[in-house]
Amino acid sequence: MRLARLEQYGLLRVAGEDARAFLHAQLTNDVENLAPGTARYAGWCSAKGRLMATFLVVPQDDGFLLQLSRDLAPAVAKRLAMFVLRSKVKISDVSGELLQYGLWEGLPGGVLSVRHTEDRVEVAIDAKRTLLITKAAQSADAAAEDWALEEIRAGRPLIMQATQDQFVPQMVNLELAGGVDFRKGCYPGQEIVARAQYRGAVKRRMVRLRGARLQPGQEIHGEDAPGQAGGAVGTVVNSAGGESLAVLQVATIEAKAPVRAQPQAAALEVLPLPYAQ
Repeated sequence: MRLARLEQYGLLRVAGEDARAFLHAQLTNDVENLAPGTARYAGWCSAKGRLMATFLVVPQDDGFLLQLSRDLAPAVAKRLAMFVLRSKVKISDVSGELLQYGLWEGLPGGVLSVRHTEDRVEVAIDAKRTLLITKAAQSADAAAEDWALEEIRAGRPLIMQATQDQFVPQMVNLELAGGVDFRKGCYPGQEIVARAQYRGAVKRRMVRLRGARLQPGQEIHGEDAPGQAGGAVGTVVNSAGGESLAVLQVATIEAKAPVRAQPQAAALEVLPLPYAQ
């Protein structure tokens, strides 16, 4: 059994009798019908349909926990609170109160099942990994980067400060990763997200790369950028263990054109993701 302290994540608590309706009106996924024992991925967009954050939404008795990139937690809590208005909702950044661990062990309830015990919350991320949220410190024997690499291989984007407000959800495959419900009602940016889905307006998509250590927000270069050999054709979303998720121009992906960390560097290997694109 392996355990890693996941300091790359923050946590927001959204509580109050209107918490469910509030989040349903703000996020890209259905929160209204989210069962108590089930977690769900979602995004939060600007009015222009660009992702301000990606969340793992975890139900609690008094509301919800939202896992997000730790570097976004304070600003997102403050900005999200601006939309509360007269709703009976309290939003707080509890990143410093609750510890998060990644456990390489499955839960019996299935993927994204949630189990509450006396001292922690357990969320089944996949068949082999469980997220632990607790106040009690644990002895870790694995690296947070190992967990991040597993998330990259699963094709799940984590919007960070370096990539905030850059991508509509489909650019980072959020709908393929289960984070968008196109049947639910309005939310900020919903019209733009829907238009991109139904009018084929998505000109960039996320792929998995291997071959260099990259940084979120770093440009990816290619040979087919219009009018400029070796120009930027994409942006890194997440990176760990020599692998990355990066948003590339669809034309570059379809042409199977070489992509590089730098114009003269070796070509990066494009690897498969676990869902169809």
